[in-house]
Amino acid sequence: SIVHGSDARSELFEPVVQERGHGLEEWSLAWEQPPPRPIDSYDAVMVFGGAMHADQDDTHPWLRDETMLLQQLLDRRVPILGVCLGAQLLAKAAHAAVHVAAEPEIGWYEVELTQAADTDPVFSKLPPKFDAFQWHYYTYHVPAGAVELARSERCTQAFRLGDSVWGVQFHPEVTAPQVDSWLMSEDGNGLPRAAIAAATKERI
Repeated sequence: SIVHGSDARSELFEPVVQERGHGLEEWSLAWEQPPPRPIDSYDAVMVFGGAMHADQDDTHPWLRDETMLLQQLLDRRVPILGVCLGAQLLAKAAHAAVHVAAEPEIGWYEVELTQAADTDPVFSKLPPKFDAFQWHYYTYHVPAGAVELARSERCTQAFRLGDSVWGVQFHPEVTAPQVDSWLMSEDGNGLPRAAIAAATKERI
């Protein structure tokens, strides 16, 4: 699990991994520490969100290294799941554009599956429309050769690249305490905190 801060980690996914009999190790290039083991020894990789943006290589130089790492994993056909920033970095590693969204999505938004999701091994399990938690200012272009699996009114929400790589813009891993911490850390930006907190309590 590649993470980008203490408040955007594996969350709900960690117990699922453990219940299936696997081990999960979290690591970040931002920690300036080597990974616990060689990257090519992992059976799968998850890449989660963060407060930074996918094009901020100048501010966060390790993002350039992470993009190169993801390119290597894609070349080796390692199964990958990218969430939010992780999805944007996957798209970038696959040579697609990432850029500021026309409008940010912060809170709960409806996501609608595309027809391609009907036969997808992951997204075919989901209802055609559902509410998902979002917290992003950037979006991505679907990489060449990838299949778009979901959209919201504002932007693309999910894609599959090849047989074992998925990018998801929304946050399927999020927990209520995590949302609370994100809301508390955002000061003075005009967010409707009470409304998002109430919606989270209802829909989480």
